[in-house]
Amino acid sequence: MTTRASTISKLHPQPSADEMTLAELGYKQEFHREFTPLEVAGLAFSYIGVVPSIVSVLFYAIPNGGPFAMVWGWAIACPFIMCVGLAMAELASAAPTSGGLYYWTYSLASPRCRNFLSWIVGYSNTIEIITGVASVNWACAIQITAAISIASSDQAYTITNKQLYGIYAALVLSHAVLVSFGTKVLARLQRLYTLVNASLCFIIIIALPIATAPDYRNNASFALGDFTNLAGWPSGFAFILSFMAPLYTIGGFDASVHMSEEASNAANAIPWAIVSSIAVAAVLGWGINVSLAFCMGTDVGSILSSPIGQPMAQILYNSLGQRKALALWCLIISAEYMVASNALLVGSRQTFAFARDGALPFSRYLYRINRYTETPVNTVWFDAICVLAIGLLSFVSTEAINAVFSIAVTASYVAYITPITTRFAFKNNFKPGPFHLGKLSFPVAVIAVVWMVFMIIVFFFPATPQTTTQQMNYTVVVLGGFMFLAISWYYCPVYGGVHWFNGPISNFTPAIRGENRDEDSISEKKEQRDADLFVSAVDV
Repeated sequence: MTTRASTISKLHPQPSADEMTLAELGYKQEFHREFTPLEVAGLAFSYIGVVPSIVSVLFYAIPNGGPFAMVWGWAIACPFIMCVGLAMAELASAAPTSGGLYYWTYSLASPRCRNFLSWIVGYSNTIEIITGVASVNWACAIQITAAISIASSDQAYTITNKQLYGIYAALVLSHAVLVSFGTKVLARLQRLYTLVNASLCFIIIIALPIATAPDYRNNASFALGDFTNLAGWPSGFAFILSFMAPLYTIGGFDASVHMSEEASNAANAIPWAIVSSIAVAAVLGWGINVSLAFCMGTDVGSILSSPIGQPMAQILYNSLGQRKALALWCLIISAEYMVASNALLVGSRQTFAFARDGALPFSRYLYRINRYTETPVNTVWFDAICVLAIGLLSFVSTEAINAVFSIAVTASYVAYITPITTRFAFKNNFKPGPFHLGKLSFPVAVIAVVWMVFMIIVFFFPATPQTTTQQMNYTVVVLGGFMFLAISWYYCPVYGGVHWFNGPISNFTPAIRGENRDEDSISEKKEQRDADLFVSAVDV
């Protein structure tokens, strides 16, 4: 038995199959595996949050095609999203670790560039998750103000940036407290989150058409065929821009990947959570868009310019009346809150994994397990502080803070493209896990990568062709700024990552000076793991 195997046996006399798999990837078990496969799938589904996410980005679809874009844009985008998910699921099955994307990139890329690519993917993934948390919380804050508008007699409620940021900050801080709880509590909460999100979908699909008055019911010709272009782009390009709605909604499906070390039967549970969450969200999301298209009335422009400030809220108000619309809207806010909670949970695990490999500032303090909750509380609050900082973009302009929605998609695609590409672009020792596509792996990967590259370029365009400096698309500016800082730090003389970052490294060394493991940071002496992915680290 090797030294690593001996270390494992001292910590866990009878290591589980999940622990042995994690050991083969170079890491010791540090979390409790409290998430059942069903709860992992529930986390992935509730992280997507079909209804609250559609609410958040409906303003992308309505001006870029109206009902036609809502229905058919969703239908066209979903198969491509599934290709991305399938390619990711294969990698997740082969190497189920919280580090996920940057770990796969390092292990599959050429030794000449693996450190740099792993660094870039790690930071892209970090940016994706933090901006994702920010976008969901910002959407939730906007939805709270919309609830006040629905409740008011004239539907016109104005709020200052300071007040809106105050609501946003309160949401972020409350999530940080909640996500600091133990893994068992967070795992059991997924049952409630899944129930609420699924119930919302069926309410919109079934109850909304029943309750809608004839004045607002549309015929099939309008709901399925009316193309309303209010943005000013040529109709074809406007239709492509509407893809932002399904891409943002069915995004972040790497969420379950970052929970790999807290899930039982991870090699099977994680890939199936990715695939099932995309499939269910695609079907339910399409049903919701069809329902909205039939119940939104024909005056698309008035819905977009509603005094309530939220297109979905105006549709519900027209169909259900004030009281019922307010009740349903409060349920949507609750679901959005749950999505934001899971976003911070997932982000804290990715940050923990990246800090475990020493890549983040203050890694020594971020790579710690709290002795009471046995969760990475430090990374939870680190992410929360970063999210609070991103929220300050709201004081720059509405366009600047809205950029976090498209940044969440584009940054995630940068992180997704790289490991999928390196698997086939470089010579490596890839060994598939239980979930494998066989001969379909390569064509699915090609479709996924081409689609993501195309959509990244599209999302750098402004919302309208005639734009000012104030109204420009800040996605490329904010994302470019983040990536510039990440690359600058990597190549910084003397202190940069190029001098010390060696990708994922084993943490099987004993605790420093015999201190309690729960409070230990990164060990001062770590083994560098240069072996390729899936080369066993434990020989029995």
